Amino acid sequence: MFVSVLGTKPVPKTVSRANLHDVKIVWNDGHESLYIARDLRLRCPCAVCVEEMSGRPLLDPDSVARDVHPLGISLVGKYAIHIQWSDGHSTGIYTFDSLRRLCACPSCAS
Repeated sequence: MFVSVLGTKPVPKTVSRANLHDVKIVWNDGHESLYIARDLRLRCPCAVCVEEMSGRPLLDPDSVARDVHPLGISLVGKYAIHIQWSDGHSTGIYTFDSLRRLCACPSCAS
C-alpha cells in the first residue's frame, strides 16, 4: 500500500493520454507516472488475461500489437480506471494501488 505525505492513499488528480499510445497519471501527492500503453495492456488483471486461481498469465504477448493504445479511459468508482483498448479488449480494471505499484519511474523503482 502506498501512503502519501498527507497520510492518505494516493489517488489520481488527472488521468490522460501522454501521447498517441501512453497513459499519464498525476497523483494527488504530486507524483507523475507514465505508463507505456503496451506494457499496461500486457499487465491487464482481468480473468481473460490472468488465471484467476493461480495468477498465471494467460495473455500471449505476441498477440498484442506493438501500437496498442487506449481509445477511452474512465473511472471505476473511487478506486480504479477502466481502459478501452484499440485491440478491442475492455474487461480489465486497473486499481489505483496497482497502478501506483506499476510506476517505473526512477523514484518508484528504487
